[in-house]
Amino acid sequence: MWSKSKHRLTKLPVSIKLTLIYAVILFCILLLTSLLTMGGVKLFLVTQAQKDLDSSRENVIRYLAAGNLIDQQLLEQDLLATGVLLRIFDEQNRLLLDNAPYLRNFEHRPPRHRELLSDKKKGFHNFPADDDLYGQQLVWSGGRQYTLQFIRPLSAEFHFLRILAASLAGTSLLGLVIAIAAGLYISRRILRPVRDMTEAAKLIEIDNLEKRLRVSEAGDELSKLATTFNHMLNRIQAGFEQQRRFVSDASHELRTPITVISGYADMLDRWGKQDEAILTEGISAIQSEASNMHVLLEKLLFLARADQGKQVVNKTPLAIERLIDEVVRETRIIAPEHQVELAGNAPAIIQADGALIKQMLRIFLENSVKYTPVGGTIRITSEHQGTQLAITVQDDGIGIPVEEQTRIFDRFYRVDKSRTKATGGTGLGLSIASWIAEQHNSSIRVESKVGQGTAITVLLPLEQGK
Repeated sequence: MWSKSKHRLTKLPVSIKLTLIYAVILFCILLLTSLLTMGGVKLFLVTQAQKDLDSSRENVIRYLAAGNLIDQQLLEQDLLATGVLLRIFDEQNRLLLDNAPYLRNFEHRPPRHRELLSDKKKGFHNFPADDDLYGQQLVWSGGRQYTLQFIRPLSAEFHFLRILAASLAGTSLLGLVIAIAAGLYISRRILRPVRDMTEAAKLIEIDNLEKRLRVSEAGDELSKLATTFNHMLNRIQAGFEQQRRFVSDASHELRTPITVISGYADMLDRWGKQDEAILTEGISAIQSEASNMHVLLEKLLFLARADQGKQVVNKTPLAIERLIDEVVRETRIIAPEHQVELAGNAPAIIQADGALIKQMLRIFLENSVKYTPVGGTIRITSEHQGTQLAITVQDDGIGIPVEEQTRIFDRFYRVDKSRTKATGGTGLGLSIASWIAEQHNSSIRVESKVGQGTAITVLLPLEQGK
């Protein structure tokens, strides 16, 4: 039963849960406050009554000690505090004097001689069945023994306390009801942005990522949460669009070589078995397209590992000038129809992954070779610029329009789409180069003019003290 009740409570809305929690807290506070109030008032009233009883007793004892007799004149003196009753009994417990015989009948409350006290002691206590303070004193007057009985009725005070308790209970219950009603209203108003987020999340689908939450101007935690939620949706939408574009472009890139391979395979199946020339052409084309697919898949795998944070980067102190020399020599062998010049190679030590830096420089040089006419010049330079090493690859190729320079690092983006087959590019190289530069806390700067060429500069931080 308890588990079912607990399960039902956990399914309640947050606004009701908050209201119930604060209602319980408020009830405990009101209960504690009421109890403390009742206790304080009762303590004050009883203490005051005890003081009245004590002062009345002292006044009477002082009066009798002065030699005055116990007679009716004693009651006419201003010796008793307001509300204090005095009864005097003789040795035979006969009532001699009573200052308020009309208030109530005290015949069933005879003196208790076992509780008699000396003049220097006080003996006031409550009767078990009455709302009174009671005390008695044994005195001698005129050679006779008398018992003085002092009574301070507390029925009026306790009646007031009962009224006060009822009033506190009523006001506490009323306050609790008002608090619950106000709590439900306020919590619903405060949690409205959360409900808006829930409704927005229900409406958001793959094809409806444009919806956003309304952000209030309150500047509180909920408005910040709504802003964060909108930023998250922006990133999700951007990532989804990038993924959709990536899949579309990758499919397009793979479709061409697959189509070529399939076509040549059909041709070989029909005529290649008897015609050696067709066989040679088909095998060469299939090998070329398979090689292109292999390069494309390697780049896709590299970017996939990079996106997942699984691409390993091993940074060690690297003498960059030797690596630049090696890349230039390899480029001269690969592109003998271009003039590849090493205009400057400043010695420097950087913290880097040598294989990744070499891959980045090869990408820059391969792009320059692809988009520079035969006989053109490609110049590479490295020089110190403050605490950085600037490596520049400059060519006199076709150049990049200004409006497209910011997009050349996007995946599968190519400036000259008409040269796709001629250059054999996939549009992934500069994306990989940008990732490598980012992993080395570096930046890439592009300067280009259409028809005049392009200069790409990567700024690598030098190792401290090098």
